Amino acid sequence: MRILLVDDETLARDRLRRMLQDEGHEVIGEAANGAEAVAGCDRLQPDLVLLDIRMPGMDGLEAARHLLEVEQPPAVVFCTAYEEHAIQAFDLQAVGYLLKPVRKEKLLQALQQTSRLNKAQLSALNAADDGRRTHISARTHKGVELIAIDDVKFFQADQKYVTVRSADSEIIVDETLRELEDEFADVFVRVHRNALVAKKHIDGLVKDDAGVVSVRLKDVPETIAISRRHLPAVRKVVKRL
Repeated sequence: MRILLVDDETLARDRLRRMLQDEGHEVIGEAANGAEAVAGCDRLQPDLVLLDIRMPGMDGLEAARHLLEVEQPPAVVFCTAYEEHAIQAFDLQAVGYLLKPVRKEKLLQALQQTSRLNKAQLSALNAADDGRRTHISARTHKGVELIAIDDVKFFQADQKYVTVRSADSEIIVDETLRELEDEFADVFVRVHRNALVAKKHIDGLVKDDAGVVSVRLKDVPETIAISRRHLPAVRKVVKRL
């Protein structure tokens, strides 16, 4: 079995590596955070990821969600120091997990019961954890691309797809504006039925000769039209900036 180890603690990775190699398993790579895990899976195509949950930056639950964009998603076993009551969420979703510090017999047992995650399981786990993504991901011709939420200028819907735009990147995701608005309501403001813009990237409002008001964003050449319905709320946001 080809395995990727993900943990921000070097000693924890070293310990897992020794236990796995003693049993003849192949450790094909390591990662110290969620973003590195996503890139490593896209590049190395492991059969299994041993994934720590609590890591700085992108945590394990978010990384697992992005792993669903990998061409051949790996099986995932979470490693966690959670207390017993929090483990109920994993049990209810039939998700593989190991309690830290990991014992060898439990590790070998988990390897025999690995399975791939699905979106429903991860949605339930994220709800129980009350977490929110730090990145948006999509599978493109380059592999799995990540855009940090802090770098997103706007989301714009076109039929059933949504374009995610940053200053130097653009990807299309299979998500709805409503889902994104609910998840990031404090960061983005709806300016139109087909667009959300990042509050911190707003550079001002402009009006054309026809009287249409649009929002101007920092480091973005185009403007985003504001519907009359959403204009009062957008003006309030701009006044607070």
